[in-house]
Amino acid sequence: MACSIVQFCYFQDLQAARDFLFPHLREETPSGAVRRDPSKSTNWEDDGWGAWEETEPQEPEEEGNSCKTQKTSWLQDCVLSLSPTNDLMVIARGQKAVFLVPKWKYSDKGKEEMQFAVGWSGSLNVEEGECVTSALCIPLASQKRSSTGRPDWTCIVVGFTSGYVRFYTENGVLLLAQLLNEELVLQLKCRTYEIPRHPGVTEQNEELSILYPAAIVTIDGFSLFQSLRACRNQVAKAAASGNENIQPPPLAYKKWGLQDIDTIIDHASIGIMTLSPFDQMKTASNIGGFNAAIKNSLPAMSQYITVGSNPFTGFFYALEGSTQPLLSHVALAVASKLTSALFNAASGWLGWKSKHEEEAVQKQKPKVEPATPLAVRFGLPDSRRHGESICLSPCNTLAAVTDDFGRVILLDVARGIAIRMWKGYRDAQIGWIQIVEDLHERVPEKADFSPFGNTQGPSRVAQFLVIYAPRRGILEVWSTQQGPRVGAFNVGKHCRLLYPGYKIMGLNNVTSQSWQPQTYQICLVDPVSGSVKTVNVPFHLALSDKKCERAKDMHLVKKLAALLKTRSPNLDLVETQIKELILDIKYPATKKQALESILASERLPFSCLRNITQTLMDTLKNQDLEFVDEGLLQFCANKLKLLHLYESVSQLNSLDFHPNTPFSDNDLAVLLRLDEKELLKLQALLEKYKEEKTRTTTVRFSDDKDGVLPVKTFLEYLEYEKDVINIKKISEEEYVALGSFFFWKCLHGESSTEDMCHTLESAGLSPQLLLSLLLSVWLSKEKDILDKPQSVCCLHTMLSLLSKMKVAIDETWDSQSVSPWWQQMRTACIQSENNGAALLSAHVGHSVAAQISNSMTEKKFSQTVLGADSEALTDSWEALSLDTEYWKLLLKQLEDCLILQTLLHSKANTSTCKVSSLQAEPLPRLSVKKLLEGGKGGIADSVAKWIFKQDFSPAILKLANKERDAENPDEPKEDLLHLAYKQFPCSLELDVLHAHCCWEYVVQWNKDPEEARFFVRSIEHLKHILNAHVQNGIALMMWNTFLVKRFSAATYLMDKVGKSPKDRLCRRDVGMSDTAMTSFLGSCLDLLQTLMEVKEADVSRDEMQVPVLDTEDAWLSVEGPISIVELALEQKHIHYPLVEHHSVLCSILYAVMRFSLKTVKPLSLFDSKGKNAFFKDLTSIQLLPSGEMDPNFISVRQQFLLKVVSAAVQAQHLAVKDGESSEEAPTTPFGKDQDWPVLAVDLAHHLQVSEDAVRRHYVSELYNYGVDHLGEEAILQVQDKEVLASQLLVLTGQRLAHALLHTQTKEGMELLARLPPTLCTWLKAMNPQDLQNTDVPIATTAKLVTKVIELLPENHGQYGLALHLIEAVEAISLPSL
Repeated sequence: MACSIVQFCYFQDLQAARDFLFPHLREETPSGAVRRDPSKSTNWEDDGWGAWEETEPQEPEEEGNSCKTQKTSWLQDCVLSLSPTNDLMVIARGQKAVFLVPKWKYSDKGKEEMQFAVGWSGSLNVEEGECVTSALCIPLASQKRSSTGRPDWTCIVVGFTSGYVRFYTENGVLLLAQLLNEELVLQLKCRTYEIPRHPGVTEQNEELSILYPAAIVTIDGFSLFQSLRACRNQVAKAAASGNENIQPPPLAYKKWGLQDIDTIIDHASIGIMTLSPFDQMKTASNIGGFNAAIKNSLPAMSQYITVGSNPFTGFFYALEGSTQPLLSHVALAVASKLTSALFNAASGWLGWKSKHEEEAVQKQKPKVEPATPLAVRFGLPDSRRHGESICLSPCNTLAAVTDDFGRVILLDVARGIAIRMWKGYRDAQIGWIQIVEDLHERVPEKADFSPFGNTQGPSRVAQFLVIYAPRRGILEVWSTQQGPRVGAFNVGKHCRLLYPGYKIMGLNNVTSQSWQPQTYQICLVDPVSGSVKTVNVPFHLALSDKKCERAKDMHLVKKLAALLKTRSPNLDLVETQIKELILDIKYPATKKQALESILASERLPFSCLRNITQTLMDTLKNQDLEFVDEGLLQFCANKLKLLHLYESVSQLNSLDFHPNTPFSDNDLAVLLRLDEKELLKLQALLEKYKEEKTRTTTVRFSDDKDGVLPVKTFLEYLEYEKDVINIKKISEEEYVALGSFFFWKCLHGESSTEDMCHTLESAGLSPQLLLSLLLSVWLSKEKDILDKPQSVCCLHTMLSLLSKMKVAIDETWDSQSVSPWWQQMRTACIQSENNGAALLSAHVGHSVAAQISNSMTEKKFSQTVLGADSEALTDSWEALSLDTEYWKLLLKQLEDCLILQTLLHSKANTSTCKVSSLQAEPLPRLSVKKLLEGGKGGIADSVAKWIFKQDFSPAILKLANKERDAENPDEPKEDLLHLAYKQFPCSLELDVLHAHCCWEYVVQWNKDPEEARFFVRSIEHLKHILNAHVQNGIALMMWNTFLVKRFSAATYLMDKVGKSPKDRLCRRDVGMSDTAMTSFLGSCLDLLQTLMEVKEADVSRDEMQVPVLDTEDAWLSVEGPISIVELALEQKHIHYPLVEHHSVLCSILYAVMRFSLKTVKPLSLFDSKGKNAFFKDLTSIQLLPSGEMDPNFISVRQQFLLKVVSAAVQAQHLAVKDGESSEEAPTTPFGKDQDWPVLAVDLAHHLQVSEDAVRRHYVSELYNYGVDHLGEEAILQVQDKEVLASQLLVLTGQRLAHALLHTQTKEGMELLARLPPTLCTWLKAMNPQDLQNTDVPIATTAKLVTKVIELLPENHGQYGLALHLIEAVEAISLPSL
């Protein structure tokens, strides 16, 4: 048992506290925003963090490493204080402070640990420019009877450069402010009540001491305690019921003006001390000389020690008065200018006055009383040495002082002398640890008659000095006064050592004995690891004399540890040496520790461990029982029993055991109580399961260590208590390893099952524990078990033997109740994810349970039925019991789960298409428990995940659901799917499966929106849902959950940029690329159209019944989340006009993205009513546009639609040009495109635009691109053919103008000269550049002119021009003939 450093608390977000106190160290992201961890506490955003937004000038760095160094050493520049009860920590710098409170939370490893989190933070300064110089966290004792002696709340005392001392609650509420001296506060220290260890020690009063540059103020602890309680009650009342001005009791304090000393840095208030008569005469002679007179009564004095310069250490003694003046006489005492200490009523109470009164008090400082002079009596003069800090020991007899020379000096407080010095500790931080001896650790011996030799004597106390040297990053523990260094730890160079030196304020000699709180005497705060540590020092380290038995024992333990590490070929010699060492150890606790280290050694063989433990056991038994530690004796006996058990099991496993009984399928059928057909079905299922599982699992090499367990590990897993062996809390892998050690050889038929069961039972292992171990091995070694069917027979034998053990099956158990024994086995099978092994073990369990149940039934009927008849009876029927029904239900569930798991293991043929990383993720393994807890949709959800992984089309699901054709068998995977359909006719009903697939695909698409094909496939599954109720609900849930937010973001983005946005903007605002967003809008349009189709079929929907969601009989007990289909059926009906309204917008957005249209603001095509209705709940009734639309809107809409038609024809022309068939619609990267001309006409109907104008424009565009044959078909849809004819006449003129005027051929010029002047002038006015396709044959143009003549009436103004065009076209075509 050596000195150790223990981590007991962590910081939840220490970096955020640093950033608050040191804004210039705040780490920034590239955009300049403060980087914060979203998982951290949100308390940083409370009102108390108002100072976050204060702009503070950042000083430029002088060197590159200075900021980096400050980021790690920042805690050295802070004022730090930790409550001794560890319930509050204060970190302050300048005017800001952070209050941290502990909270129990779970770490990343799942362990519960205490973490410091921010409770309050903000600025503490009241006056301008004042800064925090010192702080204390003082826990105050509770006054309640139920919690006497316990801490009630913690007060934070803060000293400022202005001289103010302010008192706060844990929430930062100011309770009290005192101005006792108009100089900065150098240091705050506190002393709380301690019970005197013996009558010779003077009882000390509680006090708070405040050090100023030339004065010390001590506030009486009782007075302070009462005042703080009154102030806190006042604040609580004011907060609850308004202002109630109750004057709190005044503070009693003493103020001493320290003289004859240059500078003071730190101080220590020793308390009241009483001199001996000799010391009294010596002091009187030194002060008054030879003739000095002394009083008969010994004087009481308060002693103060200061450190600084000239003198380096000063000793002050303030003589106590014989009687204390009453507080009511304070004014009289001040008026008479008494030279004794002043007892004044503290002024300047804040916290419950009105704002105006508060401001007046702040402006007018309270009166500051003068100090009573107190001269230094003596000191340690050293003109070159300057003291930096002083730390008083808990027993008030020693004090440690640090100086600027890097020394730590130990002072004897009573004698005023330095008794020890340590060198090389520059900037050292010091503290004390006081350890009380544990009386039970003493060694009782016959010859020891000293008062400390038995457990009845008083406890001894040891003092240890703790020194932290930050420059070396080392923490040392020294035994005082002249003891050695007993511990050293490397802790880092940026820590802070905290030593409060006090406990709980408000206790007395009665209440301090009622309850001992857990207080930490010393703490080390490490900002790098974000942890708080404490130091544990055993008492025996203070016993440094050579005759100390404990020190000798520790030496033997170290020697034993070194011996265990050596590699010696002579094990007999090592064993002898170990025996000698452990027998030489005196203390029972140390002897136990030594035996534990021996048993934990990996290098010692089993024989050595057994011999050593046996030798120690024999030695203890031969000693006088009066002097033998019972705990050690029991410990040895228990370990020896475990070693004997290990030896017995190892011997059984090593025997050459080969049973000669052959094993056949018929034997297996009889064993499992199955007929031939049932056995063949079981074997086929397991074979298919094993085949599919082998494909998915990685190659595993056979493990030769199965069934082998080192003795060290065996002893770590088991413990012996009251003749019963229990298993410690170990992991699942370790549990399986222990079970394999016991049963693996038996399950393989390589060890005697009967002998093993008898050995384990006699050792003290309960049948329930053995059953748990057996099942853990069986269920975890599934691959080996499926490869060796003979193991089923071994399991049957083992289970039968375990069931026949005592207390396995309760004798009072009857057939109408559930046996806990079999329920334990069923629970293990239900929880197992290895379904093949679980199904086999369930069959074995069912068989053994039926066998035992039948034998019990046979006993009951044996009195009334003849022996032969009863034997025939039990062979032909199975006794009915509640357990039997549970077994049958479990077998059906396991069979279903096995088929489902086989399907999930199966893999489709590798396709050439790219596989997403989301599809490559492995599927979770199934168990009956998971399916029972997955809700009604759990089975369909699992299959949907598999379908997503295989990326099957919805048509395959429909094919697999049909009865298989014997002549044309389906694919093997569809065969498995068909088997699953057959096994789960309700859970995998086609509509339910399509609904889950639809949801799974859209969920996966939402994870990676770039995978647009997932969304397309989701819509395909949605369209395959036959029931309108389910289809409507699923579509509505998809829209509300995943689509509407992205859809609205896309709308606002496109409306903002006024065109098809670029890839960067799409990724920023919508979260996907521009290509993916195009497909997204197209799929959204499909979804909205599907919703409208469902609504249009309302008549059939009303006739269609709401589906009844049945569940298979074996799965009626499922519990868990509500299924997707159930949620879909709960959805309301949509509002058709609102869905149609969104569909129009979606079509517009899709067109803009599909054709990269520019100068289009989608929302500008709608009025205010239309805009307000967008992105609202599709089931709500919104105010939509109605009546005649403004002509300006209609004009803009028409321009947009004509632009869409032009872009669609252009895209079609380019597709034809690239070699595609013009008969088919152009394809996009994600499927077939929309029929845009038809969609444009449909949009025109909804947008109140002339549909005929869109059709005419479409015809014109077709002829413009030279696709005359499609134009002739489209003309049939046009209503106003006269206007169309005028448009086509112009297009014909453009074609002729290009042929005659722009080719510049001789024949063309001659022909032009022969044309009528009117036609020539008209042709010259044409602009052929508007033509998109100029390579149109003249014969085709002749057909167009003929078509125009047909469409134009004879009385039309351009009819004559058309006739001239016919002549011109014929003239042009003649030369070519």
